[in-house]
This record gives sequence, C-alpha cells and structure tokens, in this order.
Amino acid sequence: MSAARIIILAIALVSGLGAALLISRPSKNTPAVKYEPAPTTEVLIAAADIPVGNRLAASDLRWISWPLASLPTGVIRREDAPEGEAEFVGQVARAQLFGSEPIRREKLIRTDAGGFLSAILPPGKRAVAITTDSRGANTAGGFVLPNDRVDVISTTRDDNSKDGSPPFSEAILVNVRVLAIGQNVQDKNGDKVVIGETATLELDPSQVDIVTLAQKTSSLTLVLRSLQDAGDQNAPASEGGMTLVRYGVTSKGVKP
Repeated sequence: MSAARIIILAIALVSGLGAALLISRPSKNTPAVKYEPAPTTEVLIAAADIPVGNRLAASDLRWISWPLASLPTGVIRREDAPEGEAEFVGQVARAQLFGSEPIRREKLIRTDAGGFLSAILPPGKRAVAITTDSRGANTAGGFVLPNDRVDVISTTRDDNSKDGSPPFSEAILVNVRVLAIGQNVQDKNGDKVVIGETATLELDPSQVDIVTLAQKTSSLTLVLRSLQDAGDQNAPASEGGMTLVRYGVTSKGVKP
C-alpha cells in the first residue's frame, strides 16, 4: 500500500472517531429528561378463581398496585377500605370471580350458610324447584347446567278421557335461567354433566303460578337454549294456542 493511501485512511479513521465523540457527547443546551412513574393505588383483587357461592377466605384476596389513569369504576382501594381485606372475608360470591379480577362490593354479599340461594337471587325474582328425571330424560340428556337458559315444556295426558284423547305438549315458559341442578349451583372442575333430581329455576312472580300448576297436572321438560339466543325474550310460539303432539305429528290447537 502506498504512503498516500495510508495517510488518507488514517485521516478518515481520525475523522470518524471525532464524529462519534461529538455525537455521543451530550449538548449543554439539551435539558435532561426525567421519567417519573405513573401514580398508582392499591386495589383488592381475587387471588384465584372464586366460584359463585364460595365464602371468601383471606387467601382468596390480595392487593396489587394499579395505575390511577386506568382505574376501573367500583373497585375497592386500600385507602377506602380501612379494615382491609378482613372486611370481605366470610362474604359470599354472588357471581363468578376470576383470578386477578378486581373485587366489587356488588358481587359479594353477607349471609349465613342457610340463606345462600336467596343471596344470589336478583331482586324481584323467585326460585322454584321442579322435579326432573335423574337419567336426564327431562333435562336435555343431562346437559343442562346451572346458569343455562331453558324453555319449559308441559306434557299432559288425560288418562280418564273417555274418547282416548292423545297427550299434548305446550311451551309454558321460555328463556328462564337455571339456578341449580340438584344441590349444584355451578358446574365444578370442568364437569360437563350435572345430575340431580331437581332443577331450580329463576322466575318472575307471575311465572311461579304457571309452573306450580303445571307440576301438579303434567310432566315438565327442560329444553336447552343456545347461548347465542339466550337473550331472546320472545313469548312462546303457542301464545293464544297450544302445540299439540298427536301420534308424533305436531299441530296447532287454539285455546278456548
């Protein structure tokens, strides 16, 4: 390599180092940027999944720091709960609580062990138990679970009829919530089938009379509704009439 090329290469190397030093040196006119952490507050959350109906223990609750800018409404802050988590230990979960979900007072209730069902029942509603077939014949093959939505079908047979009238079926209620199957108010451990001799339904006061009478005069069947139309509040298709099932053929009959 010639001496001229060595000199040019040395000059380029020195220039590059000088430029790098100038870039890395902070400017005296540039103010230093200070980053301060966002303000937070301590929020009470569920330490693990808490099924509906469970009594809260101290191990079910814990405090975490939550950014004030994204604080959900209705959560419990440590500064607003002077007694801490001790205030909520022993209360019953009115709804499913998931791990790391903020605790809200409206999802908890104080009650004794015997009053749990009345505690989870919404205002203005009634709980009515109907007899079901433990083999699942009257409950969609046993796949009706607590919190599912069902239609209630009444099937009546007149054994005393002189003319041999066939049985008929009628949808007496639609889209009612199942509170419990047997003694279970929630499917546990991922179970897909809950077996029980009774199904407890959440009804309006006017529906209680309908179901109570139908239980005395007919056989009741629960028809499972899809989750996609669980919000459908349409009246039974047989309103103003009844659905008759004669020898396997469905027809419409008009009520007198």
